[in-house]
Amino acid sequence: MEQLLKAAIIIVINVMIFLLMRKVYQKFHLAILNSVITTTMIIILFMLIFRIPYETYMLGGNWINSLLGPAVISFAFPLYLHRKLLLKYLLPIILGVTVATFVGMISGVLIMNLFGIEKEFVLSMIPKALTIPVAVQVANTLGGMGLITAVFTMFAGYSGIIFGPIILRVFRIHSEIGIGVGLGSASQAVGVAKALEHSELSGSVGSVSMALTAVVGSLIAPFIPIIFGL
Repeated sequence: MEQLLKAAIIIVINVMIFLLMRKVYQKFHLAILNSVITTTMIIILFMLIFRIPYETYMLGGNWINSLLGPAVISFAFPLYLHRKLLLKYLLPIILGVTVATFVGMISGVLIMNLFGIEKEFVLSMIPKALTIPVAVQVANTLGGMGLITAVFTMFAGYSGIIFGPIILRVFRIHSEIGIGVGLGSASQAVGVAKALEHSELSGSVGSVSMALTAVVGSLIAPFIPIIFGL
């Protein structure tokens, strides 16, 4: 009974913080105030201040985490609505995702090598653009560290929704297809959510791009260490 009560309290606190931060984001509409980012930061601070163990937090966190599957599946609805248009532009989307995934992996390795980062961290960074479950498995296969990969993946997602819109504006990318491919392939599920703010079509393209990035990235990743002799 005590554990159930703790789980309920944690769930209520998470939901309240998220709803509050969403109101803040809707009012100011600054990328840095994205409700996913601010909620995560506040919860981390909350746990540190009150010294809440991770195991205790996950009593409620597991219930919230179980909703991730249905949330991802819900992206299927806009996919169905725009299925004809998506099929029409499927080849450009696949090419865009492939190039984005390859360039992202190559550039990441080059930057980390430039600063002399240890091999294990470099290998852990390679699949950062993939969704966390896939990225962790790919990193483990490459000889990286799954937990570090999860951190890199979260950082890639959050930085993508902060700087992505700025980059799109700088290069004057207004195409709904382009916005969807860019955000979906770079920032996983949070990128898809960001793309949905532009339009339903961008969100649909983002959802397809996210899935394709996981597939294409899993195929490309094993060759990156070979290219760099890691």
